[in-house]
Amino acid sequence: MITSLVTGGAGFIGSHVAKYCKMSGHKVIILDDLSGGFEDNLPGDVIFVKGSINDVDLLKQIFTNHNIDYVYHLAAYAAEGLSHFIRRFNYDNNLLGSINLINLSVLHKIKCFVFTSSIAVYGSGQVPMKEEMIPDPEDPYGIAKYAVELDLKAANKTFGLNYIIFRPHNVYGENQNIGDKYRNVIGIFMNQVMSGKKMTIFGDGEQTRAFSYIGDVAPFIANSVNIEKAYNEIFNIGSNKPYSVNVLANLVAKEFGTIPAITYLEPRKEVIHAFSTHSKAEEYFGKVKETTIEEGIKKMAEWVKSTGSRTPVVFKNIEIKESLPAGWEL
Repeated sequence: MITSLVTGGAGFIGSHVAKYCKMSGHKVIILDDLSGGFEDNLPGDVIFVKGSINDVDLLKQIFTNHNIDYVYHLAAYAAEGLSHFIRRFNYDNNLLGSINLINLSVLHKIKCFVFTSSIAVYGSGQVPMKEEMIPDPEDPYGIAKYAVELDLKAANKTFGLNYIIFRPHNVYGENQNIGDKYRNVIGIFMNQVMSGKKMTIFGDGEQTRAFSYIGDVAPFIANSVNIEKAYNEIFNIGSNKPYSVNVLANLVAKEFGTIPAITYLEPRKEVIHAFSTHSKAEEYFGKVKETTIEEGIKKMAEWVKSTGSRTPVVFKNIEIKESLPAGWEL
């Protein structure tokens, strides 16, 4: 039986990837510290280990006790904007934790290391974003992701470790942590509406993103290890059509049967327009029927209504408080 380790498997994208791995007949081991995920996200019949990718001794036990074929590395603290203010935390978790996994993957000769990077590696002024572009990340989160990409290339060249790198973007859907006030704008909007609060937007709301429904992304990540020609390649993956944050707020309000009530805050430092091409992913994995933003928000809203709102999580270890955006203070 194929054995796969999914880090961050109690989180949003990770839980869906783990589910599709199970559907493909994999034995799935999930490692998650539950800092941003929830046990009720776990798919059935998996081995769950509560712990961190920074716990090297725990990682050694997992690799020693299980004959792991594939590593799907989705554990990360994925808050681009906040990463400016939690630099050490960002690099400890998103870079050094990843290196711990890469080291053990080399030592135990796994077949392929699947890494979820981000379009944050591209930086600004490169739209539509294409895989052949030279990355120029503008925030510590994107810098950490790009550093892991480079390390995987070096590990492949030196040790023959196969990898597949995905750069997903603005993924939303069921199992998302709507209580995280620093990331995942659709979840933030839904949580605010369900709590009777105004939706908050940084800047004028005309910044654009191509929002990607989880059901259009996770199956391709899970199945990628079966496509050997995809080994040692990088793929953008997600939706093709960008929308402004203002349009998004109106769609969420409509789905919850309310008139949009919005508070505009001072703009934060972020890439204004971010969307990518996906022709390479279509060439290797086939074309997917893209879920429209209306369909995806409806599906997510139905799930959110059934689970209820969540109390926003406050990140208590801010390292730099200067220029912290409004609403992010302790």
